[in-house]
Amino acid sequence: MSKWVNFKKLREALDFNQVLLDYGVEVSVKRDQATAFCPLPGHKERSKRKSKSFSVNLKRGIFQCFGCQAKGNVLDFAVLMDGRDPDDIESFRRSAVQLQTRYFGAATAAEKADRGKETVEEYSDGEEDLEHVVNAPLDFELKRLDAEHAYLRERGLTPETIAHFGLGYCSRGMMTGRVVIPLHDQTGQLIGYAGRLVDESAVSDENPKYKLPGNRRKDDVVHEFRKSAFVYNGHRLAGPLADLIVVEGFFGAMWLYQCGYANVVALMGSSCSERQGEVLVDLLLPDGRLWVMSDGDDAGEKCGLSVLAAVAPHRFVRWARLETGQQPDNLSMEALAAVLGNHLLA
Repeated sequence: MSKWVNFKKLREALDFNQVLLDYGVEVSVKRDQATAFCPLPGHKERSKRKSKSFSVNLKRGIFQCFGCQAKGNVLDFAVLMDGRDPDDIESFRRSAVQLQTRYFGAATAAEKADRGKETVEEYSDGEEDLEHVVNAPLDFELKRLDAEHAYLRERGLTPETIAHFGLGYCSRGMMTGRVVIPLHDQTGQLIGYAGRLVDESAVSDENPKYKLPGNRRKDDVVHEFRKSAFVYNGHRLAGPLADLIVVEGFFGAMWLYQCGYANVVALMGSSCSERQGEVLVDLLLPDGRLWVMSDGDDAGEKCGLSVLAAVAPHRFVRWARLETGQQPDNLSMEALAAVLGNHLLA
């Protein structure tokens, strides 16, 4: 990871709206202004919020909460969301380095931030005044996928699991060289595909390990994909449930399903948005229990805290903590049973 950051160039290159979405913040956008319930960890009585006191000027790249009085630019926002002190230079730098690596890779900030800025401008040009539809159903399906690809076997997935989740290797089109994962909204409609690169040596800034659907324009409507608006595998569960497990990634959910823990969903990232929290609550009985099994790293810690903030005011939450370096999909059945217990088996 690059230790050097040009704060000014990074700040100018970042798309504040995208950063908000990646931190799981549900926003209402009207032209250059976004509003939301304040997502900051330091905001008191978060579970009792009734008004959207958090405001972002997307054009100027600044935010302010009229409740807790926090304000600043996109870097200040990230520092606060990470639970760090913005007045501490080392804490500020750590969050900035994470943002730089997440969006622009490990190259220099000057080189990558300039490239990122061009991408943001091209992407948003001419679309701000069009109608936006979030997670619209696809009008096509990917065909002729290879469900017997070696990568799927290497992940330890059985033919039944592969068929259950509709997985397959794609050899043509935008998902060439990737195992594709169908994505469905809570009603079961196909809204897109995620793609996992099978050749680790091919991973680069321009060719990320995971590819998620982008926005697509059809006539005068922008079809916008938001992973923060649903949970992976939620459409397969017939709630309300007594117990539900939530993990970060796709393969974690698949592995738990294969090991007998059928009531499992994934956030598709290391944060839980307000909307995802609502979905998790709706999937549980009033006295139901949510089991959080995030990865054993800093991002997993942040993930667990965001789930607690979103769900704990409404349902019982138990954090099934993993040791450093562990992920749900690299645990044996015995290790899973030791963490979760056998009573959660389907």
